[in-house]
Amino acid sequence: MFAIDQSRARGHDVFEETRGLEENRIVRATSIADKACPVVFRDSSLRQIMAFEDPVNGLQLVKGTIEPGEDARAAALRELEEEAGISNIAIARDLGTWHSGYNDHVWSLQLCTFAPYLPDSWVHHCVDDGGQDLKFFWHDVNAEAGSQWHPQFRRALTAIRERARPLRWRG
Repeated sequence: MFAIDQSRARGHDVFEETRGLEENRIVRATSIADKACPVVFRDSSLRQIMAFEDPVNGLQLVKGTIEPGEDARAAALRELEEEAGISNIAIARDLGTWHSGYNDHVWSLQLCTFAPYLPDSWVHHCVDDGGQDLKFFWHDVNAEAGSQWHPQFRRALTAIRERARPLRWRG
């Protein structure tokens, strides 16, 4: 017997059950990010992600506040220039929002175009936060982030790895 001949629920029969699910989905989809995180990988393998060592707070990713009236893409590029001194990169894809679990912050993860000209490591003097020298390097996104990483950045790396996995070039 074909499935079309079988008795099954119709749209109006399940509407009441799915309406609640749809409302929850919409709430999550419209979460407003207050932080922007430019995600910079070294190349199309999406294996090495740009990170830095903050002299006080350990290993981190570039992240900063989205200013009033600023969209997440513009904020990510601004933060990338301010914190890392990189200005000739564009946004390739929005990786969505992520709830950091830290002070109720919601991050907008913005995948940037590749920067093959960047060295293995470098230092950038960041004027924000009192003018610190930040040491940048490439972190293997598949390697476990150790205790030198703040817990929110360890969780962010996991979210980025999962969201970037389907984008990896397999060639």
